[in-house]
Amino acid sequence: MLEVVVLHPRDVPGADEGGADRLFAVAGIDSGGLSPEPGVVSSICKESDVPVRVMLRLNDGLTTTGGELNRLVGLGEDYLSMGANGLVFGFLDANLEIDVEVCSYLADRLPEVPWTFHRAIDSALETDRAWRQLRHLPGLDAVLSSGSSRGLDVGHDELTDRAAADHDVARLLMAGGGLRGEHVPWLVRAGVRQFHVGSSVRPGGSWAKAYVDPGHVRAWRMLLDDAVDRALGREPE
Repeated sequence: MLEVVVLHPRDVPGADEGGADRLFAVAGIDSGGLSPEPGVVSSICKESDVPVRVMLRLNDGLTTTGGELNRLVGLGEDYLSMGANGLVFGFLDANLEIDVEVCSYLADRLPEVPWTFHRAIDSALETDRAWRQLRHLPGLDAVLSSGSSRGLDVGHDELTDRAAADHDVARLLMAGGGLRGEHVPWLVRAGVRQFHVGSSVRPGGSWAKAYVDPGHVRAWRMLLDDAVDRALGREPE
C-alpha cells in the first residue's frame, strides 16, 4: 500500500496517475503536520476516487488539551462528511507514553472509522510499551513510524528488526519519514506492506515549489511492487 501526502487539490492528479493507493491530506508540514482547512479536504476528495485520510492535529506538539478535543471531533466529522475515508492522529501524554485516553476518546467519538497513529510513536519514551498500547486501540489499522524521531536513516534497522520479530507490528506498520529506496527491500522482507511518501514524490523534494509528480510516484509504485514480488518468490513483471 502506497500512501502519498497531498497538501492541496493540485497534488491529487500526480498521486492518482502515479498509482497511489491512498492520499494523506495535511497542512502545516513545517510543524510536523496539522489539520487542513475543511474546504481543502473537500476539494481533494472531489478530485479523486482514491481513499483519503486526513490529519487531526491542532498544535505543533505531541499532546492535546481538553479544549482541543471537541474541535478535533468536529473536524473529524466534517472531513468524513466531505468524503474522507479515514483519519490520522496520535498523541503522547506528559510521561511520553501513548495517550491511550485521548486516542480512545477520539476513536469512540468517531466510531467505525479506520485511522492511522501518526509519528508521535517515534518520540515515545519506551517503544516496546508504546507498541503494546497501540495494538489495543479501537479502529487503528496503521502506525506511521520511522523508528526514530530523526527519520528512517537512523531508525531503519530498529524498525525492520521489530517488524520481523512481531507479526502485529509488521501488519500495522506504515514506514515513512525519510523513506528511501534502499530501505524498501529490507522492510518488505520483514513483512511490512504499508509505505508513506511525501517530499520524495515532488521534483527537487520541495513542498513549497513543486506538486506531486506522477513519474516520481510511479517509480515508488514499481519499486514496492518489485520488492513484494521478490519477497514472495514471484518473478517481477
